[in-house]
Amino acid sequence: IQEINKDPQLLPNLTLGFQLYNSVTSGHFTLRSTLHWLTGKHHLIPNYTCQTQGKTVAIIAGTTSAFLAEIGTMLELYKTPQITYGPFDPMLSERDKFPSLYQMATSDSSLACGMLSLLLHFGWIWVAIFVSNDMKGEQFLQDIEAEMVKKGVCLAYSVKLPDAKSRYEESEISFLEGIRIASANVHILYGDVRSLYTMEFLSKCYLTLGKVWIMAAKWEIVVKETDHMLHSFHGGFSFSHHKGVIPGLNHFVKTVDPSHYPEDFFLSQLWLHAFHCLPPGSLCGTIGVCPPNASFEFFPGHIDMLTISDFSYFIYNAVYAVAHALHKMLSEQIEKGSPGDAAQPRILPWQLHPLLRKIQFTNSAGEDVSFHEMRHRMAHYDIHNIVNFPAGFRFAHGQELVLNEDMIEWPVAFKETPQSLCSQRCGPGFRKIPQEGKHVCCYTCVVCPERDISNHTDAEQCIPCADDEYPNMERNHCLPKLVTFLAFEESLGMALACVALCFSVLTAAVLWVFVKHRDTPIVKANNRTLSYILLITLLLCFLCSLLFIGRPNTATCLLQQIAFGLVFTVAVSTVLAKTITVMLAFKALKPGRTMRRLLVSGASNSLIPICFLIQLALCGIWLGTYPPFIELDAHSEHGPIILVCNKGSVTAFYCVLGYLGSLALVSFTVAFLARNLPETFNEAKFLTFSMLVFCSVWVTFLPVYHSTKGKVMVAVEVFSILAFSAGLLGCIFAPKCYIILIKSDKNSLKALKNQHSYAGS
Repeated sequence: IQEINKDPQLLPNLTLGFQLYNSVTSGHFTLRSTLHWLTGKHHLIPNYTCQTQGKTVAIIAGTTSAFLAEIGTMLELYKTPQITYGPFDPMLSERDKFPSLYQMATSDSSLACGMLSLLLHFGWIWVAIFVSNDMKGEQFLQDIEAEMVKKGVCLAYSVKLPDAKSRYEESEISFLEGIRIASANVHILYGDVRSLYTMEFLSKCYLTLGKVWIMAAKWEIVVKETDHMLHSFHGGFSFSHHKGVIPGLNHFVKTVDPSHYPEDFFLSQLWLHAFHCLPPGSLCGTIGVCPPNASFEFFPGHIDMLTISDFSYFIYNAVYAVAHALHKMLSEQIEKGSPGDAAQPRILPWQLHPLLRKIQFTNSAGEDVSFHEMRHRMAHYDIHNIVNFPAGFRFAHGQELVLNEDMIEWPVAFKETPQSLCSQRCGPGFRKIPQEGKHVCCYTCVVCPERDISNHTDAEQCIPCADDEYPNMERNHCLPKLVTFLAFEESLGMALACVALCFSVLTAAVLWVFVKHRDTPIVKANNRTLSYILLITLLLCFLCSLLFIGRPNTATCLLQQIAFGLVFTVAVSTVLAKTITVMLAFKALKPGRTMRRLLVSGASNSLIPICFLIQLALCGIWLGTYPPFIELDAHSEHGPIILVCNKGSVTAFYCVLGYLGSLALVSFTVAFLARNLPETFNEAKFLTFSMLVFCSVWVTFLPVYHSTKGKVMVAVEVFSILAFSAGLLGCIFAPKCYIILIKSDKNSLKALKNQHSYAGS
């Protein structure tokens, strides 16, 4: 009012005044105050007015929708403009019911989005909601539940608050007992002033120190904050429409006192209540005089008088809206030359309606003010911490939440940012599994599968790593795989290579012993040519195992299986030939020329090239159809990529193995049949035992080979080759070397005759 009356550009030559009436949350007092204003006297006379000057052209009122609805019907008879500074209510926007009513507050349609942004920022996904028991509370509950479903936030429970009463039934306040023990640490409070009064009153008896309260707006609770309020709502947040800074308002509040406005009864009452004194010059001798520095800047208690409330800001804009409408109406009357006293123009309240509907101006805070419906589409909210307000939060619809967390003071039960969860969060490396029959926010955390990861909190699904990557131990990050193989440098490869070389040297030494003692009976008795072939073949068997160790290439992949198949075919067929030679040798001692001819002609030796050619044909078919090739195995081991030789045709591989197994089985059978022949230089028992070892290793090799992968599979192949070869070398040639090197007295013709004579006697 003071600014407008001093502004030469707004309502010049006209003084704007006001009348102030108290309104409390009572229909009786509301009606009484309204009739006092209409009649202008203490005697309430409906439909009569006793005042002749200073008629009111507009009413600025309303803290609750119920209050406005109570006086709206009566004031509508006079078409008096009613401008409300209370919370926005969509019911009051119905023009057919309230054509003379204008709301300064903008719609709360974006409030649910703003609250959800705050919840998601702090990770609060398990909340309780308290709303007033009316259509407005019901609408807000529906709006925010719809947003919660979209954003993955769950409603723990909801409560409709009872209206303020002097006495509550036990059933009406039973929900308070569950607040303290509820798992939801964040509570949203939305409702009209009377519902907020209910929570304010009940919080005196039921303190909720460990809960974070989020209010739709502090409204009148700002003025009524006391110690117990700070205990219950301490650390909470309140949403209010964004307010600009009004220039000069802080200075006005700091300097104003009742002596400047002696006619303002309520200002004197507030001053007396706050300071228990009155300024000098007040007409009350029984009250003490205040010190010169008394000011609302130092208002006692927890009320910050220098922080503009939502009510104050809307009242400020409402007064200016009326002033601008009056200014425009008077300007139009002057332009039209309307009759009337220029100093006291004739103003009828209903004439302001067309101007108020179209009014649009920029207030001193730099913000646009209007009653146009388009203003509801863009909402700006300030979020205040209940303790340190304003705490620097701001939310603009359609934009991100901007806040200053360093200024937040949490409830006393929390030493850090509170959590409000139904289940503990699933960290990286885990994924959520919903619990049957519960909210989506209630879940169980399980570790990601072996080859999958999750790199964020509360992952719905784990993500598989690429073929050239593998999960780390925590399964929250994919690491690049290193290409590896069974190398000579690693311990396993080195050990196998050393064993192969040692056996190769040992085989060469045995071959040297046999060549050196080639004319002795024990070497000549069992076809020394076949012994030489077998020893050379075993030497190649030990050396071919080295093809499996080291970095694979195309040549080694081809040679591995082919050399293995051909060399072992020669070895097994040589054993078969030696076994048949033993049988023919003893059969030739009996009458008959057929056995002798077969022995002399060396027919058994022809088995070696025949068996070799058959195996060579199988290998040729293998190479011609689907030969072995180099493969990157990314799945056998957790970390590295294994560079291995793929067998190519699995059928051909098992045909080669099957052929070897068949030869070994035949050799074992023949040797087993020859085991009871005379023992003089008879190696049939040794051949039988060697083939038994060979078949045992061969049978064991197949299941072990199939149960392993990667480098271990290659190591199993190498070990099997070494075991095959070592079994033949030890079982066949170890006894002979023992006689040749240690029991040389038995390795002579005389000893042979003596042994034969002893056997004959």
